[in-house]
Formats: sequence, C-alpha cells, structure tokens
Amino acid sequence: MNDDQDMVNSPPHYSDSNIECIDAMVAAFGAEHVKHFCLGNAFKYIWRAFHKGKEVEDIRKAIFYLRFAIGDDPRKDS
Repeated sequence: MNDDQDMVNSPPHYSDSNIECIDAMVAAFGAEHVKHFCLGNAFKYIWRAFHKGKEVEDIRKAIFYLRFAIGDDPRKDS
C-alpha cells in the first residue's frame, strides 16, 4: 500500500470497478436504508477503534459514514 492512498475516503479496493459499493447500495436499496447502514457502520468503527491498532483511521472511517448518512459525501472533498 502506498502512503499517499486515502484508505478512508477512496480505498483502492472500493474503486476497482465502475461503481463503488456504497453507490450500488443506494441504487439498489435507496438512500434511507443506506443511511441506517452508515449509522451502524460508524458505530462499528467507533466500537473497535481502540482494539485494532488503527484508531485514527477507524475514527476517520466512522466520520466518513456519519457524514454520508447526513447527505454529505466525503468523497467529494478528495
């Protein structure tokens, strides 16, 4: 992995096709369902942030999902 890769907003394994998984989820299930998924994912990342040795990255991932849940797509910042 390159140090300049953004493992929070644009992990390379999320963008190896024409559509990112989260966008496919919105298309398939709708924004409201994905909002709840994002809230659950944020909870998960906060819950285990201090147990994996990547606390800052996991907290940033939680922030990503919280932002996405309120309609603020963090990928637009990148």
